[in-house]
Amino acid sequence: MTLQYSSSHQEPPEPDVPEPVVPTSTYRLQLRPEFPFAAARAAVPYLAALGVSHLHLSPALEAVPGSTHGYDVTDHTRVRTELGGEGALRELAAEAAAHGLGLVLDIVPNHMAVPDPLRLNRPLWEVLREGPRSPYARWFDIDWEAGGGQLLLPVLGEPADPALYRVDGEVLRYEEREFPLRTGTAGLPLPELLAAQWYRPACWREASTALNYRRFFTISDLIGVRVEDPAVFAATHAKVLELVRDGVLAGLRIDHVDGLADPEGYLRRLRSAVGGRCWVVVEKILARRESLPAAWPVAGTTGYDALHRVDGLFTDPAGAAELARTHASATGLPPWEETAETAAREVLTVDLAAELTILERMAGPELTSAVRELLIDYPVYRPYPGGEIAPAAADTPGVRAVRELLLRDTAFAARFAQTSAALRAKSLEDRAFYRWAPLLSATEVGGAPQDPAVPVTEFHAYCAALERDWPASGTVLSTHDTKRSADVRARIAVLSQAPEAMGPVPGDDPRLGWAARQSALGLGDVPERESRLAAALLKAAREAGLSTSWTDPDEEYEAGITKLVPAEAAALPPDLARAARANVLGMALLHLTMPGVPEVYQGSETEYRALVDPDNRRPARFPREALAALDAGAAPHGLAAEKLALTTALLRLRRSRPALFTGYAPLTAHGPAAAHCVAFTRSPGLLAVATRLSHRLHLAGGWRDTALHLPPGQWHPAWGPGAPRSTPYEGRVPLADLLTAGPAVALVRGE
Repeated sequence: MTLQYSSSHQEPPEPDVPEPVVPTSTYRLQLRPEFPFAAARAAVPYLAALGVSHLHLSPALEAVPGSTHGYDVTDHTRVRTELGGEGALRELAAEAAAHGLGLVLDIVPNHMAVPDPLRLNRPLWEVLREGPRSPYARWFDIDWEAGGGQLLLPVLGEPADPALYRVDGEVLRYEEREFPLRTGTAGLPLPELLAAQWYRPACWREASTALNYRRFFTISDLIGVRVEDPAVFAATHAKVLELVRDGVLAGLRIDHVDGLADPEGYLRRLRSAVGGRCWVVVEKILARRESLPAAWPVAGTTGYDALHRVDGLFTDPAGAAELARTHASATGLPPWEETAETAAREVLTVDLAAELTILERMAGPELTSAVRELLIDYPVYRPYPGGEIAPAAADTPGVRAVRELLLRDTAFAARFAQTSAALRAKSLEDRAFYRWAPLLSATEVGGAPQDPAVPVTEFHAYCAALERDWPASGTVLSTHDTKRSADVRARIAVLSQAPEAMGPVPGDDPRLGWAARQSALGLGDVPERESRLAAALLKAAREAGLSTSWTDPDEEYEAGITKLVPAEAAALPPDLARAARANVLGMALLHLTMPGVPEVYQGSETEYRALVDPDNRRPARFPREALAALDAGAAPHGLAAEKLALTTALLRLRRSRPALFTGYAPLTAHGPAAAHCVAFTRSPGLLAVATRLSHRLHLAGGWRDTALHLPPGQWHPAWGPGAPRSTPYEGRVPLADLLTAGPAVALVRGE
């Protein structure tokens, strides 16, 4: 399979670009001090038996000590010591290769940590010591003019108290913190010494209005890196490129590509450096009708666009609309459009006030209002250099002037785009989604809670386009960033088929009570249920920012959140439990058979219920014994075993017969229940069939005489380990017969 990188405004790719190594599937592992490279190495035999082709590792360069995620990089030149260091990574790669597996690494080009102690980030430490003349000053987006010649460091818990400063040799100490002293200033009186530094320590609250460096979203502990500078790119990527050249890494995931000044320029430089065989995907959130820029030299996205399409198939539009009406009545909240706009204005003018000030200064006072309006109204995450400026609803002379400025001023355009991406992520995903949530399963990364259902025709059109344009793109259902795992969303989604099952909303805050009820139904009976649910609800309340917040927590309000956690696990009624099973298995089947490279998040090969981080980043637990039992011939009893058997069968099939997973053609059922079937073929030899909206199907009388006309040949179920065999199918097959054993099935044509 050869990827083509082309664009109407870019020269075509070189004809001798080598064919990339495309995984048949990936398995994401969250590395942390409690789960280092050695633990991943120990899991390799199990993961090879599962059927994946590549392990996808979370960031592994040196990070803040104790970091549970690794996105807070402190040193690009070293593999993280707490994970075992470079030697342990190379040992993991060798063990993986011995089992036929490759490694994909998540890398973080957009930002670095502002750590404690600061000296852990040597480039930043040198900038603080030497100022804009430091050779490292080019690494960071610092507006020295805005800070009066000083970099604001919002690292203190309270406004600075001069009495707490003391000079200790060549460092300045403030309580337990230390800062580098500018050469020759150690002997100055304190007021003059502080004024002479290239930085100003400040309370963290000053960041929102006075910050003068680019950061990741609203997190001041992560400072933006200027990888558009070739020297900075070379310095920050040398170790990763070495690992690619040495064969340790076969692929890269690019975190937060929308934070970069010029994503396409970065990706072209990266492609040139890693060569044509390295599989590269970008974490890019696409709006429902937005496409990945065709000129980007990547395999595709990490797959949130696929998540939205798969989830939407299992959402009933009528029930979702009924839940929205009931939610509005119960909470008194405004409609989605108003909620989203209000959240955007709040985030832009409060949380991102410092970023907005810089943009307004760059645009000039006459365009201040128009800059705000275009940012708030921008319909996708961001524009790109050389690309079109997406049309917005607002079309005033001021907005038109800002649009023209975006086309002619590259510096303004880059900063506008970076701010736009941060605004959309923080105002939608991290605020509006927590306020307006009639159906929690629809408030997911890249989702559209106001219009969550995806018709079968739209799903087919998406898959056909994916196979045509980005056949090696990643696809996901659960990640370290999803607010709820796929199986939790599958359980919540059944409420769209039975809105009456919402039941009473607990507590005095109907908005949070609504979220508590759906979260409890989605999580069900799991270990540590109460504490996990309470932590997720606290985060939901703070992110919503209505009654409490991260910056100004209301202790009295927050004390009542635990009362929303039911004493007993919330159970779905038997008929809805069956519908949830159909959702879980149907979603898994479609994900593993549709176009793209499917990723299995750690533990999600079996039933996996997790809420928002940090709950979804708990140490991995692998169902080794369950898989061994299935391989020994045990029948899959229960949903966890059923999902494991289905996942294993399809992962192994993808690895052993990758040619089956090419092409795409929809199949249409015929009969009174045809709308409840989604089916397609890949190559002429693979067919997938799943049941959708199964509870509505049951209420309507089942499949009755609905049938599927199979393509010519004899078709055999692609049974997983432990499953019984059956006679082949051919011709016209009643869906009641085809789906007797379960709500979803993959068929392989006999040779």
